[in-house]
Amino acid sequence: MSHISRIKTKMVEEEFLTQALTDLGYTWQVVEHRAGQRVKTRFKSGLISREVNFVKAGDTYSMSADWWGIPTAERQKFQEQLLQRYAYHAACSKFQAQGFDLVSEEARESGQIRLVLRRVA
Repeated sequence: MSHISRIKTKMVEEEFLTQALTDLGYTWQVVEHRAGQRVKTRFKSGLISREVNFVKAGDTYSMSADWWGIPTAERQKFQEQLLQRYAYHAACSKFQAQGFDLVSEEARESGQIRLVLRRVA
């Protein structure tokens, strides 16, 4: 029986995905596959010690891995952290494109990140 799970994500930019993986302390490499499918990640640290593949499927990345033996709570925590870091990098990029500067950021106990931005007209 296969233990491979495939999860469609809201991640569309490889740059933000790889930045998020780096932030979380994971090693990754880009591996070219047929049809331009790109990112292959080997998790060497953190919550998960498995190989996870991120494959571009249409406009978004699909994440697949053999999650056998990984508790559901740990898998969900990993996915939440990855999506949060991805959103952080995507938001910062959009804010900078609109002329905002990051003044400060605060990580709260709840896991939320508070950003203070400034734009001088």
